[in-house]
Order: sequence, then structure tokens, then C-alpha cells
Amino acid sequence: MIRWLACAATLGALVVALPVQAATPVYGYRVVHTYPHDVSAYTEGLFYKDGYLYESTGEAGESTVRKVELESGKVVQRHDLPAQYFGEGIVDWGPHIVQLTWKDQLGFVYDTRTFAQKRTFYYSGEGWALTRNDKQIYMSNGSSKLQILDPETLAVVDTINVTDNGQPVLNLNELEWVKGEIYANVWMTDRIARIDPATGHVKGWIDLTGLFDIGKLPDPTNDVLNGIAYDAQHDRLFVTGKRWPKLFEITLVPPGH
Repeated sequence: MIRWLACAATLGALVVALPVQAATPVYGYRVVHTYPHDVSAYTEGLFYKDGYLYESTGEAGESTVRKVELESGKVVQRHDLPAQYFGEGIVDWGPHIVQLTWKDQLGFVYDTRTFAQKRTFYYSGEGWALTRNDKQIYMSNGSSKLQILDPETLAVVDTINVTDNGQPVLNLNELEWVKGEIYANVWMTDRIARIDPATGHVKGWIDLTGLFDIGKLPDPTNDVLNGIAYDAQHDRLFVTGKRWPKLFEITLVPPGH
């Protein structure tokens, strides 16, 4: 939506109409339920599937892929990455889980049921996060660009430039596909961008200020908001952060409410 601003430099000057972009709407939140979350989990990737959360954790020597009971926070299945790798985002595709690493330009493909490694794949640059729709996988790398991957070959087939009112949105991190939009944590902020995958435009922001006081954590500089999961069957949205003791189910509050 565009409003028009008329301005004149001096008396008698020609009035010029300049386009002014309307502010991107900002949504609040309401906490519906709180669940326990493992404080050892340096959350880098998160998704919900068949009643369980699947979580990828980072830090070299501590990186894992986990299957987690939502209600209890109990880890019921776990795969440890080799110590040299810093685990990043994950996504499910068919019978597999796909996982990125941060700077090694190497990804892993696991059997979802057993967590056995099936193969590896390579990509250029850093790996931050993954999500998907029914046709494609989307990948972030910390920039303002999302890459689209072929789900079978995991090769990059296209890119999306993410902008808010024409300005690039940097530090796109953990991703989740929610009702035709891509939700993206913006690293080191309390905000989630709601991205139109067709245009890359940010349709709205979710402001999670006050959700959790990271000042109470041992390393508040790094233990920031990161982790979005969506239960499409029951329309439940979950968020958490790195080494947070809680995972939150939230609903969005429209602007002005």
C-alpha cells in the first residue's frame, strides 16, 4: 500500500508527489503454553513432526540432532555430530532429515527413524537454517538472501532477496514455513520476519520483546532467541532460544490490539 506525500520547496514551486511506503505491520504475541527446554541445547534448527520436536544444536564438540517430547522436553533420540562440526539448521524431507553445518560447507542427510547418516552434500558459504514447503527447501546463510534448494539433489536452484520497504534484511537465521509464509528469526534481535516467498518482501514483523529475559542466562550475548516450529495440524506456533529453559507456544496479536 502506498501513500503520496506532496511537498513544495518554495512558494510557487511545482508540487512533486513522492511515493512513501506504509510502515510494515508489527504483531505482538500471547503465550498459550510453556514447555521445558533443555538448557544444554544451543538451538540452531527446530521443527515439529508427528507429535515430536526435532532440534539441531550447535557448538563444536556439542552439536546434535535430537527428537524431543514436547510436553516433557525429554530427549528420546539423539545423534552426536563429529566434534569438528558446528551443527546448524535442519528440515525433514520424505523419510530423511537434512542438516547444515556452519562454516564447513558440508551437510548431512539422516534417516528420520534411526538417525543413521545416509549421505552428505556440499554448498558454498555458511549454512544457518532450513525450512520447506511441499515442493522446495529454503536455506538461510546469515545474509539477506534465502537460497532455494532442489529437495532431491540439495543443489541451489534460485535465490530470494529479502527486503523490508526496499531495504535488505540481514542476519536471517532460523526458518519455518507457516501458512504460505517463511518466518525467519533475525539474529541478535527479538523479532521474526514474515516473508512472502514469491517476492521476498517482509509482510509483517513479530515482536517478541519480553518473552524471556536472556539477562538471566550465563551467556546473554549469545543465548538469543532462535528456533521456530509450527504444528500445521493443530495450528500451534512454538518459539525458543539458545540454551533457554523454556519453549513457548504463542499466538499472534494483530497491530493495535
